[in-house]
Amino acid sequence: VQLQASGGGLVQAGGSLRLSCRASGIVFRDNTVGWYRQAPGKQRELIARITSDHNTNYADSVKERFTISRDNVRRTTYLQMNSLKSEDTAVYYCNTNLRGREYWGRGTQVTVSS
Repeated sequence: VQLQASGGGLVQAGGSLRLSCRASGIVFRDNTVGWYRQAPGKQRELIARITSDHNTNYADSVKERFTISRDNVRRTTYLQMNSLKSEDTAVYYCNTNLRGREYWGRGTQVTVSS
């Protein structure tokens, strides 16, 4: 199982970015995928999750600003991030679970300048 995250970068406050997470080695359409982030000195936190039937959940800190979606044909999960704030600066990771084992993509850095 491999998860490949991309799309991070440097953006000004108020701007937008879209992260992508492409999966291989799994029956992608059957899996829940989550986006996490870890800021310097802080624990990794779950910020958005999408189930196989497209139900979504968000952390309060990103609700109304971030949107998670999935394209099962492209085996890719997206995280559209709007109205970015300096406190969104972190390394972002995608995650899935297969038979009780966690899989993580390599993180992608998002830096929001104020």
